[in-house]
Amino acid sequence: MSSPAFFRGGHGGSRGNSRGGRGGKSAAQGESPFRGKGGGRGRGSGRGRSSGRGRGGGRGNTGGMKGGSKVVILPHRHEGVFMAKGRSDALVTRNMVPGISIYGEKRIEVMDPETNEKIEYRVWNPFRSKLGATIIGGVANMPIKPGSKVLYLGAANGTTVSHVSDMVGPNGCVYAVEFSYRSGRDLTDMAKRRPNIVPIVEDARTPQKYRMLVPMVDVIFSDVAQPDQARIVSLNAHLFLKTNGYFIISIKASCVDSTAKPEAVFASEVDKLRAEKCKPKEQLTLEPYHRDHAVVIGVYRQLKKKE
Repeated sequence: MSSPAFFRGGHGGSRGNSRGGRGGKSAAQGESPFRGKGGGRGRGSGRGRSSGRGRGGGRGNTGGMKGGSKVVILPHRHEGVFMAKGRSDALVTRNMVPGISIYGEKRIEVMDPETNEKIEYRVWNPFRSKLGATIIGGVANMPIKPGSKVLYLGAANGTTVSHVSDMVGPNGCVYAVEFSYRSGRDLTDMAKRRPNIVPIVEDARTPQKYRMLVPMVDVIFSDVAQPDQARIVSLNAHLFLKTNGYFIISIKASCVDSTAKPEAVFASEVDKLRAEKCKPKEQLTLEPYHRDHAVVIGVYRQLKKKE
């Protein structure tokens, strides 16, 4: 979008009663990714009810953005993501299916000044999405971008998958794997309206069962919250991830080892990934959005550059 878009309010959202905290500090900045709480201070979502006629918002700390008379949509430094600037700021993605919300999130309509067409954006709540928290936390490199093919492990009912669908756009594809039949049913229903999502109700520990459905992909994102999640990522990487492709793994320390300190758990998981030719490049803690969580981003089978 060549120029900022101005618009009024949006479809109603939920109460924004959560406060943003201090973002994690990236390893790309030259410091330990798990030491201290880096990043700038700031309030996350605004307080109060959304203005605009409302379709109800989601439950809990959804951090709905307070509607103002004028808000500006600006491109984020990561492709496929935008920032809504108003009385409070919010991370948004362009809705691939205008008029439809997935989990009660706030939707914002924008008039494109160049085409005079309405564009709809969906507010991305970092309290309900590890990937959303990763972007807001200041990750240096986000390999998921328009046109990417993404294998998503641990898709649940599709909250984050829907935003990844927005990010990759019509030229990309999300292969969403979920083991739970109940969540898989919700995921399948959502995919009926989004042609760039392929729902797969299978166990991510047995990737050979869905190898006929998934081609070689650019990125693997994993949020399975299992003790053997590093092994799960490597099994899928060996089958589906391109050489020099990227992996993003969300690690919940208590799911791996509830007796060890989170920093020790994160370091142990990184060592396991290295042993499987998955070279970590960046690490980020997800405080305050997700307690004792970290995200590791890296490259699979990285080729040495020729001099």
